[in-house]
Amino acid sequence: MNLLQQLGLDSSKLAADLAGARVLVVGDVMLDRYWFGDVSRISPEAPVPVARIGRMEERAGGAANVARNIASLGGKASILSVVGDDEAATALERLMKDDGITTLFKRDAAISTTIKLRVVARQQQLIRLDFEDAPSHEILADKLEQYQSVLASHDVVILSDYGKGGLTHVARMIELARAAGKPVLIDPKGDDYAKYAGATLLTPNRSEFKEVAGSWQNEEQLIAKAQALRSQLQLDALLVTRSEEGMTLFRADGALHQPTFAREVFDVSGAGDTVIGTLGLAMAAGLSLPTAMSLANAAAGIVVGKLGTAVCTQQELFAS
Repeated sequence: MNLLQQLGLDSSKLAADLAGARVLVVGDVMLDRYWFGDVSRISPEAPVPVARIGRMEERAGGAANVARNIASLGGKASILSVVGDDEAATALERLMKDDGITTLFKRDAAISTTIKLRVVARQQQLIRLDFEDAPSHEILADKLEQYQSVLASHDVVILSDYGKGGLTHVARMIELARAAGKPVLIDPKGDDYAKYAGATLLTPNRSEFKEVAGSWQNEEQLIAKAQALRSQLQLDALLVTRSEEGMTLFRADGALHQPTFAREVFDVSGAGDTVIGTLGLAMAAGLSLPTAMSLANAAAGIVVGKLGTAVCTQQELFAS
């Protein structure tokens, strides 16, 4: 029995519901560049490996990867973000268009689009180089206006915070979304969650939650800390992803835990994007939060078996 059968879902109806679901993703986008090569010697200049590059790849990362996951699962995604007025932004737009994603980029000539360049040899990352700037106040104000104008045409809002400055107005965005009757899901960053108050759902991973709530010794302490944070921030729900331990959903009526679906963990980068993207799309399609959580858990289990910022396809999810 596959996952959809366990959840009592018909694949044809679910595919149709996902195709009609519209999700607005807002946050920090980045261009992930991968240089793949071989290492066979140490540099004579310094005690470091020399990588002979044989192949290069570009992938959309950060909030753009959330949108990619939504599109890959058959949903309609729009991405709103601030980028530089440079070739990296053009590359990101091309990647988004190729995936059928509506791109709402605000270009800021004063900054560079965030790039993460990874050098990989024998499926091991040798080094990562980051290029990033914070967007200007003026361009962020423009983005907020555009957010207000497109909000009504979407079913669910996902705010993907990577700490790059793109969600400076996050509190106002939550307020506007809730006033419009739109669920707002947030992948949080940092140790100040007060700015996320009033959201529908937060999806911190285990280490992120520990940074905010402190450590715990047992399941009872975890539940107490999670429910206290959920109540304090007036959230409908809090989902803590717990790596090999699975994930736990905390709501006013209690906690619901699911063990991990992952069979082999190859690379966890981007798994949080898959979780929140799947959750948001499933909710936009009218599924309950526990059912959406089951689909997100399965999708994450598929993605961690892939290299880099990967996505889960609808076919892979339905067959899980």
